[in-house]
Amino acid sequence: MLARRIPGILPRMSFDEAIETTKVYSVMGVLERDRALITQRPFRSPHHTISDIGLIGGGNTPRPGEVSLSHNGLLFLDELPEFKKHVLEVLRQPLEDGRVTISRALMSITYPSRIMLVAAMNPCKCGGSGENSLTCTCTPREIHQYRSRISGPLLDRIDIHIEVPAVKYRDLADRSESESSTVIAARVEKAREIQLERFRGTKVHSNAHMTPRQIRRYCEPDAAGHRLLELVTERLGFSARAYTRILKVARTIADLEGAENVREQHLAEAIQYRSLDRKSV
Repeated sequence: MLARRIPGILPRMSFDEAIETTKVYSVMGVLERDRALITQRPFRSPHHTISDIGLIGGGNTPRPGEVSLSHNGLLFLDELPEFKKHVLEVLRQPLEDGRVTISRALMSITYPSRIMLVAAMNPCKCGGSGENSLTCTCTPREIHQYRSRISGPLLDRIDIHIEVPAVKYRDLADRSESESSTVIAARVEKAREIQLERFRGTKVHSNAHMTPRQIRRYCEPDAAGHRLLELVTERLGFSARAYTRILKVARTIADLEGAENVREQHLAEAIQYRSLDRKSV
């Protein structure tokens, strides 16, 4: 449910994004006849039995896969550890480069795949680990084997890891109004406008696609932030990729707050969103 709500709070598609996405659907022959242009961000949720060709693309005549059909939108992988490991590993290039190159003897085709990947998994095979650990029937070894189905390099490429605890009865029964998607979307749109202004004149349009030089320029933390990063990097053994992703997330948190500079509290929040890194120590 949470994953399906995300497209509703993402910034509106630009005309260029709509054209790019429409081209992919046109190549696949799945563009609706009465829909000349795709203006809503795609949401794709393939089953965990999908093959690597179905996910990335390929075939005798290379066709786009789910990652390209999710271009400029969201790809949701439910029950992540249930996907075949070699299928998950082929996600590395699309997540890193924003494109997929499929090579065959007579041709080589590149499809776009700039996506937001959202994945969900249980804390263990039986699902009882975590808050309700008393109901868990898994041994520590089985929990480790289950979580190790997701490789470290793939986890490195996922910016945010969040534990979602079981919902309490009082929250299920609560009838009070909560923050609407419209309010959240307005906040997100404002943060995206800040980023568009920041990267005006470049091919980058959001913090997620910053180059190393732009990260050094726009994500420079304050002195307290530097000390915090040094402490957690040494203690948790963050990779260089995880380190830069923390900086990008912290920059986005600062943008949502309307802050000009990245401060210690922004970095602390970004670090809290790396829960699987913390559990692996």
